[in-house]
Amino acid sequence: MGTLVMSTGIAHMLYDGINKRANMKATWNGAVIAESDATVTIEGDEYFPPESVGREYLVPSDKSTTDPWKGECTYYTLMVEGEENQDAAWIYEQPLPDAAALAGADFTDYVAFGRGVKVTY
Repeated sequence: MGTLVMSTGIAHMLYDGINKRANMKATWNGAVIAESDATVTIEGDEYFPPESVGREYLVPSDKSTTDPWKGECTYYTLMVEGEENQDAAWIYEQPLPDAAALAGADFTDYVAFGRGVKVTY
């Protein structure tokens, strides 16, 4: 169940922080990119602990964005079997000071996925 939180005048739907359930998997192009039973759910995205991610699949991207309550986000392109998925992973390497409290867990260096990456449990 989510919680509605106000931060810098913007309403955000946040979730329960660290998930304790069956392993979550992130897969793309036939490869398991990440797998963990301790993901953090934020605004509907699963963030995987850094040690659960196959870093060999991540290639730094030039893209970065700034979220008003999470901070600066760095993007990565996935490379699997010669195929590329541009900006499909993102990481908050230094979230803003209040971000962990708002999210219900510290998500520093955790990795989230989009752009066709399947996240299942």
